[in-house]
This record gives sequence, structure tokens and C-alpha cells, in this order.
Amino acid sequence: MSQIALPLAPGGADGPTRIVVGNANRAALEAMAAAATWPFRTAILFGPPRSGKSLIARWFAESGAGEAIDDADRMDETELFHRWNRAQESGVPLLLTSSAAEGAWTIRLPDLASRLGAALHLQIGAPDDAMLAELIELHAEQRGIVLGPGACAYLVPRAERSHMGVERLVEAIDRISLERKQAPTLSVWRDALEELMGPQEPRLF
Repeated sequence: MSQIALPLAPGGADGPTRIVVGNANRAALEAMAAAATWPFRTAILFGPPRSGKSLIARWFAESGAGEAIDDADRMDETELFHRWNRAQESGVPLLLTSSAAEGAWTIRLPDLASRLGAALHLQIGAPDDAMLAELIELHAEQRGIVLGPGACAYLVPRAERSHMGVERLVEAIDRISLERKQAPTLSVWRDALEELMGPQEPRLF
């Protein structure tokens, strides 16, 4: 594969060891290389569920690029404002992730709203074919399963084009394979797709 992967420090036995870099997150990651130039040295990373926001925040902090607050939209606004002020005083870039979609994060504290409104807003989008293939391989690797030759060529055109969809697909393949005590080959791939997308899904044929 031609995608790039960012290494992660060990985060548990079942945790990912790398972040797949592709069309969906490349622009956001490139922006992090210039964190010192962010407005107020602050950026907010938005993206759909399971798209890797938390992993990117972890990588940002582990790499020494700055501080990161995951799910900042769920944090007490006064405490978040204090954290923002401390980051300004120290000159350390601050990356926030939001579980709310861009434009859906309602901030009631006026001072905080004005400052975060001026921050750099970054977005994780939908993965393309190349990134989907890498994500399928990553999730399979995490589960310790070998999908076999031709898996990505078969699955990518038929899979839901989202990070969460890929995760659910590999989980279904793993579960069906274990239930049948059968290697995850074509019949398992097909049945996992039908389970998630319905038997009438035309792309299965």
C-alpha cells in the first residue's frame, strides 16, 4: 500500500500501534506540523465517530508538538477556558478534539466562544479506496485475523465508506469466522457485508 502510517506508543494490548494517513486526515495532520502558526496556537479537530480523532490527539501530545484535550466539547467550559489561558501563557500549542460536528458545538461562555471561534478548524473526512483498504488491514491486524488474498479488492468497493463502517465490517468478519470455526474467506466476507448492509445490497453481486 502507498499510504503513510504514524507510529503510536503502546496504549494497551488491544490498542492500535499506528495511525493510517490518507485522504481523510492528511490535511489535518499536515497542519499540525505548523502548530506554532495556528491562530492563538489553538486548533480544533472535528470528524465523524471512530475516525481517529482521539488517536491523533494522543499522537500530537506524544510527539511533543503540544498539549491535547480529547472530547473538549464535553468538558466544563470554565475549566476549558482556564486550560486555554494556561496554553497561551506557556506558548504551547493546544489541540482540541470535538465529538460534536463542526458548527454543532454550542459554547455558552462568551469569552471561550470568541477564542475558539478564532482557532484553526480541522476536519477528518470520508476515506477513499486506498485508505479504506489500509483501515481494513489495520483492524484485521488488531484482531489477529488474516483475511487472505483478494480481501481488500472484494471488500473495498462494497463496504460502507466510513471509519466506523470499516471497523464494524472487520468485527463482523471476525465474529462470523469464529462462530463457524472457519477461515475468513469469501463466504465470510460476503455474509458479513450482507449482515451489515442488507441482503438486497446490489454491490454484493
